[in-house]
Amino acid sequence: MNAIQNITIGQTSRLRKPVGYTALANLVNIFPFCLSIEAIQVIFRAFDGSGTPLDTPRLWVIFGILIAYLLVMYVAERASYRANFRGAYEMSASGRIALAEHLRKLSLGFLSRRDPGDLSSMLITDFTMAETGISHHLPQLMGALVMPMLAFLGLVWIDWRMATAMFVSLPLAAAVLWASTYVQKRLSMRQIDAKINAGNRLEEYLQGIRVMKAYNLVGESFTRLRDAFAELRRASIRQEALLGPFVLLSITLIRAGLTLMILCGTYLLLGGELSLLTFVLFLVVGSRVFDPLTSALTNFAEFRYFSIAGGRILSLMKEPEMTGTAEAPDGGDLVFRDVSFAYQEKEVLHGINLTLRQGTLTALVGPSGSGKSSLLKLCARFYDPCRGTISLGGADLRTLEPESLMRRISMVFQDVYLFQDTIRNNIRFGKAGATDAEIEAAARQAQCHDFIMRLPKGYDTMVGEGGCTLSGGERQRLSIARAILKDAPVVLLDEATASLDPENEVEVQQAINRLIRGRTVVVIAHRLKTIRGADQIVVLRDGAIAEQGNHETLLRQKGLYAQLWEIQEQTAGWKI
Repeated sequence: MNAIQNITIGQTSRLRKPVGYTALANLVNIFPFCLSIEAIQVIFRAFDGSGTPLDTPRLWVIFGILIAYLLVMYVAERASYRANFRGAYEMSASGRIALAEHLRKLSLGFLSRRDPGDLSSMLITDFTMAETGISHHLPQLMGALVMPMLAFLGLVWIDWRMATAMFVSLPLAAAVLWASTYVQKRLSMRQIDAKINAGNRLEEYLQGIRVMKAYNLVGESFTRLRDAFAELRRASIRQEALLGPFVLLSITLIRAGLTLMILCGTYLLLGGELSLLTFVLFLVVGSRVFDPLTSALTNFAEFRYFSIAGGRILSLMKEPEMTGTAEAPDGGDLVFRDVSFAYQEKEVLHGINLTLRQGTLTALVGPSGSGKSSLLKLCARFYDPCRGTISLGGADLRTLEPESLMRRISMVFQDVYLFQDTIRNNIRFGKAGATDAEIEAAARQAQCHDFIMRLPKGYDTMVGEGGCTLSGGERQRLSIARAILKDAPVVLLDEATASLDPENEVEVQQAINRLIRGRTVVVIAHRLKTIRGADQIVVLRDGAIAEQGNHETLLRQKGLYAQLWEIQEQTAGWKI
């Protein structure tokens, strides 16, 4: 039952039509066997020594019914086929969308602990396995159980000894398969882990080609990729080699029922306890009754493997989403009260007490690793604090509906990601349903209208994946255009000009100045000259607030901020 729950991703109700139609198709296919038994009886009556002539007209009637019945079998098989595959594809499509939506609602803390290759494998490979399991294996397996059960119930009334001999090994075959489940689970998990690792190493290899070329690292020396694929090969061979005998043994035991039935029938036939007609009847039924089950069991190991893949998806779907039901306020102060935060076991922020006044600009400065980015991510509720509270307009962020909160916040990251779409649609991500005029107005304010119009198709120019066809400054200005279009009351800036050349930096800084007017702004700054006019500068060191104040106040304190300012003043005149 757990395997069925896994392979359907918790949607066992979707099996009703596929299993029902498959079972119906198998039942329909029993009727020709019944007619063949009747034909055998007609022939035997003509040659049993009683002198009864061969009833040829009856045989022709049976033949005609069989021909006509082909249409019934076609209709039943067609309905089964459509129910199996349509249901599987619908489950796979809706399941992938549901999982992607679920991932969007999880905290970044959880996502950062999971390997991206693992998550992409779930969305693509694992769903494909579940889809195949639902469309091919599970309905056939459950439908194949119908025929032996009905055959046993029918044959036991004819001769219980022959029926028992035919089916006596079936429980033993089931026990062998059940015994293999523990071994298969361990082997399958190892093979899945090896597959995920190989995918990750391949992605790493492709993304690191520039470094390998720069340092003359030829492909043969990239041993981690080779070792990952070698381990995948070993795990796959190990799984096939160790599980194959279990499946073959169970099929042999099932087929042994036919041999036992023949031996039993021969013994009873010689003893005069069984008629020849009954013996032939059992031979005909026995030669066909186990065929669907044998075919299903051939794929049983694969079915179990697919159920493990479905279980991985199901466990991810059970991860708790970020909660909250209250509507986020349109404005208000952003307040930290005794906030501490840790990545897994390592605490990176300790006892932060900070008020970010509405309509002011707060700059976060400090050495690398001091906690600036973590503090900014807490403002956007990418994570929840381990201790303490963060409130917006007096409302705890954890009580706010995440979608509502994100509508009040715009973020401009240092590393900009653009989707493989047009310039227009990439800007429109800031506001769904924005008109072309609104998009162009935002682009003009973000200093990117001119370079957009120089592109081959203007706003309809396609952007490469991640924005690879644009320069860093162009990508940065497009992200600012998104934020301007969103028009959120809170703006978070993660050092948007740190990696730009002077010309681009000037244009991006002008765009930022338009973005932050009249808004509550929190900015991470490495170049201290850009935040001299900030209303509040918060200096972080080792995850705690070391100093706080405006530029002049902090210089007079001659603390960490003054040291950082002096270092940047000294290095400003350096030349190579």
